[in-house]
Amino acid sequence: MTNPADVVNFLYKVPVFHGLKKHQLEQLAKRFVERDFPSGAQIVTQGQGGEGFFIVQSGKVDVIRERADGTKALVNQMGPGDFLGELALLDNGLRTATATTTEATRCLVLTRWDFMALLREDADMAVTILEELARRFRLALDNL
Repeated sequence: MTNPADVVNFLYKVPVFHGLKKHQLEQLAKRFVERDFPSGAQIVTQGQGGEGFFIVQSGKVDVIRERADGTKALVNQMGPGDFLGELALLDNGLRTATATTTEATRCLVLTRWDFMALLREDADMAVTILEELARRFRLALDNL
């Protein structure tokens, strides 16, 4: 998906970007890079640092969180259009779960510094994305 118009069309379908205007999606699309992962690869690892936000373009990903007692819980199973690593966009904290591919997977990746640069350039984009992230966090808390 190297065609910028294809990336914009794909981003439009990602829930966190639903409220954005076309020109904002075009700016975002310029900052994403594609990355391929083989089956069984860890995209992110719980407890490690991370700077990236990932959107699954193709493939499947299991997200697993290890609890304090050492047990593991499947948090989510992701496919095309799903995203992970949104907390890494907002702070320099550690990953809260491990995401492992269950088949060959392609992701769009956005670094924190690219995301922050975009938000500094476009306050409306910042508000729209942050409102959606807050809504997502509230939903996650409701499911605990």
